[in-house]
Amino acid sequence: MVVETQGAVANLDGGSMMGQFQYITLERRADGVALLTLNRPEKLNAFDRAMIDEWQRALGVVKDDAATSVLVLTGAGRAFCAGGDADDMLRLEHAGNIERREYLRNIHRIPLALESLDKPVIAAINGAARGAGMDMALMCDLRVAAASATFAESYINLGLVPGDGGMYFLPRLIGTARALELLWTGRAIDAPEAERIGLISRVVPDSEVLAAALQLAAVIAAQPQEAIRICKRGVYQSLSGSLAAHLDAVASHMAVLYDTPEFRARLKAFRERRK
Repeated sequence: MVVETQGAVANLDGGSMMGQFQYITLERRADGVALLTLNRPEKLNAFDRAMIDEWQRALGVVKDDAATSVLVLTGAGRAFCAGGDADDMLRLEHAGNIERREYLRNIHRIPLALESLDKPVIAAINGAARGAGMDMALMCDLRVAAASATFAESYINLGLVPGDGGMYFLPRLIGTARALELLWTGRAIDAPEAERIGLISRVVPDSEVLAAALQLAAVIAAQPQEAIRICKRGVYQSLSGSLAAHLDAVASHMAVLYDTPEFRARLKAFRERRK
C-alpha cells in the first residue's frame, strides 16, 4: 500500500494507519512496529504548535496500542527535522514572558511523553537534524542515520540554548566536554563523526536508513516485551540512582519475569536444544 501525503510518498508494506493527522503519519505494521513520520517536508519537518499537538496525541496512541511494541520515528522528504518553525518563533519576539513560558511548556510535552513511553523508540534520521530536531533525535532510545545526515545544536547561533532537553540528553550520550563543545559552537557534524562519538548507533546508505531502522525494530519487537520494557526502565533509572537501589529494583523485576510465559517457554526451548 502506497500513500501520498503533502508530496511525500510512504510505502506502508501492508500496514494500517493509526488515526487521522495533518502534519504526521502514524502507521501500525504487522510485525509489532509503529512508524511515525514527521510530514511537513516543505518546511523540512520543522514543528509548530499544531504539529506538537499531533505528535503528543500520536505518542499517546502508540503507548495505549497493545499491538505496538516498538516505535520508529523518521521524517518525510530530505530532512529529519529542522527544529522549530521560524514563523512560529518570530511571533514570540513580541510576546510576553508568560506566553514564552507557555510556548516552551507546549514543546516540553514531547520529551515528557517519550520519557513515559515504556516501549523502545528508534530514530531513523534521514537528513538534517538541527536545533530542536537534533534534540528530538536525542530523546529516542536508539538512532540510525543516513550517510548524508547532519546534526547541529544550533541554538547558540541565535543566542539561545536548547529548551526541550538537549542539554539533558546530549552529555549523557557523548560526555560533558563533547556536549559543551557542540552546544557552545553550534557547529554541524556529519553522520560518521556522530557515530564515532556515540551520538548514533550506526550509519547506513541514504536509501537504506528507514529499512535498517525498521529491521532493528522488528528484531526488538520479536523479543519478550516485558523484559524489553524493564530493560528500558532499568537503564534510565540507573542513570540517576545508586547501585543498591538499582539492584533492589532488578531483584523485584526478575522475580516477576521468572513467572512469565515467555521465560518458561524460552527456558524449555533452550534446555531441549542443549540436550
